[in-house]
Amino acid sequence: MFLILGLGNPGEPYRKTRHNAGFWAVDELAREHGATFKQKKDYDLAETTLQSQKIHLARPLTFMNASGKAVRKIRHKLKIDSRDILVLHDDIDLKAGTIRIREGGSSGGHLGVQSMIEALGTSDFPRIKIGVGRPPGGMDPAKYVLTRMKGDEFEAFLSWCRKAADAAETVLAEGLESAMNIFN
Repeated sequence: MFLILGLGNPGEPYRKTRHNAGFWAVDELAREHGATFKQKKDYDLAETTLQSQKIHLARPLTFMNASGKAVRKIRHKLKIDSRDILVLHDDIDLKAGTIRIREGGSSGGHLGVQSMIEALGTSDFPRIKIGVGRPPGGMDPAKYVLTRMKGDEFEAFLSWCRKAADAAETVLAEGLESAMNIFN
């Protein structure tokens, strides 16, 4: 069993923000594979089959900085090892549209990932980072990732999330190392 987890913030005010890149990428996988999310107390969970494997898709509903709380509950419910949790999330340190796959490591300053590391007691879980770029001028990074996008900017953002969903499918089909060679 494998869990693909998208990080983001719940609710309409955050829907079209860069910080919800993980949610959008997981939503793309759900749409493509006919999976329907069921809302639990702290997360949304869907089940499907990808590459002949039973897969769960999840979105924590605890807000980004408390993602670990929901992930700990999902992990307990599914009885899944942290190495079988593939996390998709935004990254301001990557050029917009860039996808970077990592085996594990530090949070890189991402508070959602940091919350997961603290809740799981390990940083040993693979990630797909979705580059959203640095804020323009002297804009506060938190404000930048939480600003709603419109028009062409949002359409480009959706294409990056689709690319991240493709990367997740490649991880399942060909393994982490092969996916890293293709997307990094």
